[in-house]
Amino acid sequence: MNSLSNRSLVDIDRDNLIHPVVSFRGHEKHGPRILESGQGMWLTDIDGRRMIDAFAGLWCVNVGYGQESIVAAATEQLRKLPYATGFFHYGCEPAIRLAGELCALAPEGLNHVYFTLGGSDAVDSAIRYIVHYWNAVGQPQKKHFIAQVNGYHGSSSLGSGLTALPHFHRNFDLPRPWQHHIASPFPYRHPEGHDPAALIAASVGALEAKVAELGAENVAAFFCEPIQGSGGVIVPPRGWLKAMREACTRLGILMVVDEVITGFGRTGPMFASLEEGVSPDLMTMAKGLTSGYVPMGAVMMADHVYQGIADGGAEALPIGHGYTYSGHPVSAAVALECLRLYQEGGLLANGVDVGGTFAAHFERLKDHPLVGDVRSRGLLGAIELVSDKQARTNFAPELDVAGRLAQLTWDNGVIVRCFANGAIGFAPALCCSHGEMDEIFARIDRTLEQLLAMPDIRAAMR
Repeated sequence: MNSLSNRSLVDIDRDNLIHPVVSFRGHEKHGPRILESGQGMWLTDIDGRRMIDAFAGLWCVNVGYGQESIVAAATEQLRKLPYATGFFHYGCEPAIRLAGELCALAPEGLNHVYFTLGGSDAVDSAIRYIVHYWNAVGQPQKKHFIAQVNGYHGSSSLGSGLTALPHFHRNFDLPRPWQHHIASPFPYRHPEGHDPAALIAASVGALEAKVAELGAENVAAFFCEPIQGSGGVIVPPRGWLKAMREACTRLGILMVVDEVITGFGRTGPMFASLEEGVSPDLMTMAKGLTSGYVPMGAVMMADHVYQGIADGGAEALPIGHGYTYSGHPVSAAVALECLRLYQEGGLLANGVDVGGTFAAHFERLKDHPLVGDVRSRGLLGAIELVSDKQARTNFAPELDVAGRLAQLTWDNGVIVRCFANGAIGFAPALCCSHGEMDEIFARIDRTLEQLLAMPDIRAAMR
């Protein structure tokens, strides 16, 4: 066995570290881009190159890098009490205080919290609690779950079937027979996308039709994101979420709003649901909860679901769901400081302010020869590139536009998400300044011009 000292970090990575959502062979060839430090909006790699991060890590570093007050909160808690179990009726102050804070900030009616390690296991927890709920209230036949095409609900054993992206299904035997999908509310690609009211009506109709097909007595819940993130940053019309909430109530099924990406100021308010006055039955969150500084997620639960579970068995019987690190005191201390920075530290307000500059750049790019669609809300958005604007045709897969964009943006010192369909995703931190936002798009402008100059790209355009 080779000594670690005789192998470079790149070699160790290729030989030993499995990365999320990559081709194993592809990564062996590509190798890692190793990041070393971060401050504010900026990252530095091990070669000393500085890059502006327009994607907040993985939609999560909402407060930006290097917030010393978060480091101090984590350090103090590590010294005081680095771990406390939530099993056997034990608790710790940071987790208890965080639960209270979240219930005060969340949509009305969500007044119970179960803490997880991230978004995927928050979705898994929601599914388990929903199954338990319907069994407990005497409707055990309600076992079917509905989500949406292009939706993302994590990559755990249960949630990845509700996710509707091919990479998460291939060779994993997913989705499962009880997992179903309806059309995405994608204005740019939906037949009714030109008319917001018609698109909303079509989404409601699709949910009603699927519930009728399965039988309302058999459907447990509908999962959705206020904005579909990993599916390409798909922004439904305003009013869509509220209409889907009303449909779920009318159909007698639970609504789960997945705010793992949209929560904590990403779209403007603390939670996207608040903007439409929507109170779901359950809500999942993660990412901005701790801004990625430490792992943590949560499921928020409405009182009627909590009471149904609580009254569903003898008092002596425990509800058999729990994680070793649920309500971890260090993660909770970090989350409390993030909440303070969002509110008292002015980050929510700054995100709304600089969001105007963000939106203006998107509007400006609509006329670029490569750009078919721009879509954004708050500090979440995407630019979709097409070969034919009139027909809205994506570039042929063999041109590998996503791969080229990933290399060009890296070379130009800006970190974004390059989707397989040629869309470029953005999720800059809420600490971003107007000048930094301009710098992000100056580098994107350069990238688009370089791509446009490639002969095979120009030849593919109509």
